[in-house]
Amino acid sequence: MALEQERVEETGTEEGTFQRKMKSRHLVMLSLGGVIGTGLFLSSGYTINQAGPLGTILAYLVGAVIVYLVMLCLGELSVHMPVTGAFHAYAAKFIGPGTGYMVAWMYWLTWTVALGSEFTAAGLLMQRWFPDTSVWMWSGVFALLVFLLNAFSVRFFAEAEFWFSGIKVAIILLFIILGGAAVFGVIPMREAGASAPLFSNFTSDGGLFPNGILPIFMAMLSVNFAFSGTELIGIAAGESVDPDKTIPRAIKATVGRLIIFFVGTIFVLSALIPWRDAGVIESPFVIVFDRIGIPYAADIMNFVIITALLSAANSGLYASSRMLWSLSKEKMLPSLFSRLTSSGIPLNAMIISMVGGGLSLLSSVVAPDTIYIFLVSVSGFAVVVVWMGIAASQFMFRRQFIREGHQLSELKYRTPLYPIVPIAAFVLCLASCIGIAFDPNQSLAFYCGIAFMVLCYVAYYIQNRRGKKAI
Repeated sequence: MALEQERVEETGTEEGTFQRKMKSRHLVMLSLGGVIGTGLFLSSGYTINQAGPLGTILAYLVGAVIVYLVMLCLGELSVHMPVTGAFHAYAAKFIGPGTGYMVAWMYWLTWTVALGSEFTAAGLLMQRWFPDTSVWMWSGVFALLVFLLNAFSVRFFAEAEFWFSGIKVAIILLFIILGGAAVFGVIPMREAGASAPLFSNFTSDGGLFPNGILPIFMAMLSVNFAFSGTELIGIAAGESVDPDKTIPRAIKATVGRLIIFFVGTIFVLSALIPWRDAGVIESPFVIVFDRIGIPYAADIMNFVIITALLSAANSGLYASSRMLWSLSKEKMLPSLFSRLTSSGIPLNAMIISMVGGGLSLLSSVVAPDTIYIFLVSVSGFAVVVVWMGIAASQFMFRRQFIREGHQLSELKYRTPLYPIVPIAAFVLCLASCIGIAFDPNQSLAFYCGIAFMVLCYVAYYIQNRRGKKAI
């Protein structure tokens, strides 16, 4: 079957349809909103503790390269076929329906587990002010708030996310400026010897790689989790205005800003926090502001980080509900998940996605700091598998496109350096997945992720066999 330019204006039910109301600025901030969350504000402390100062910077640089390669692949696919909940549709069409089914559920797992990690992290940070309260109580409050934010129209959601993300970006820029000033001694640190100005963190207490080289590879999944969310541009393609122009523009802007924000931030954190002091009980951002000694700066930062986590959860609920909607539209789930409200909201799919997030956040009742790392690893593994699916889909799509007699000039957005880019993206993602098998704190997530993948394939083929018998 020949490949045609698909311009899909999806229809849900008689109750409503998806609406193309997202502009380029919405897509950029939606993607940044999904990315700038616990991966940067909290789990970066775990990465510094494991990989050391320079190892963490290298890990985030490699992560940025992986994200850039994957986004180049996604750009070609999403411009040619701007479909809401797109990833599994690409994998199903160009790799195989079983793989498409698996990719859809892996991406749903990415965000429904990430919801739990965002809520758990926000609850952990609330204990700075309310040390005698329970993490799970705050997690429940924040879960309700995020659900209500998503229950309005797409335009309301996109506009709210635009401003939430803008606040996060402004705070990160402020942190880089103030933290950089502290590194170079322009701003004195409150506690002598508590920080490492002028790069002494990179040479003292074990040097650049205090735990060796291997922890860099083991930390890659936490890094990839930190970058997860960039692919939300592809998820929202079906609800964007003029996708031929908005998607490439959003991809370019998002990747460029992420490199500046993440690498710049990690450099400041690594320079100011000794690797032994980093962890996930308290945000490394808050630790830095505490040590700089600016009045109330740490409390303000703690508040901003909590709002940032809720913003990321907001994006996550959007993504997971759209994936369930997409599966339902393709008859892989009951039709009730494809029903839309008059405002174009897949409310039933949203409720189930929030239930999944709720189940994962219940784990915060027991050892929330340990469970948090597990949730990050599971979510990171799942999103890297999805990235592998995107890279493989683009590789197969281009081959099929040329084989059917099309010319590259017909593509309005082309992945450069084909086939090097999709192959490199796939291999680097695979190496990230394998790396966590050697980390005792993350190995369980690796095996759980593999088991979930196998379960997805088994469920698809059982369901497919039943469908054929019914026919």
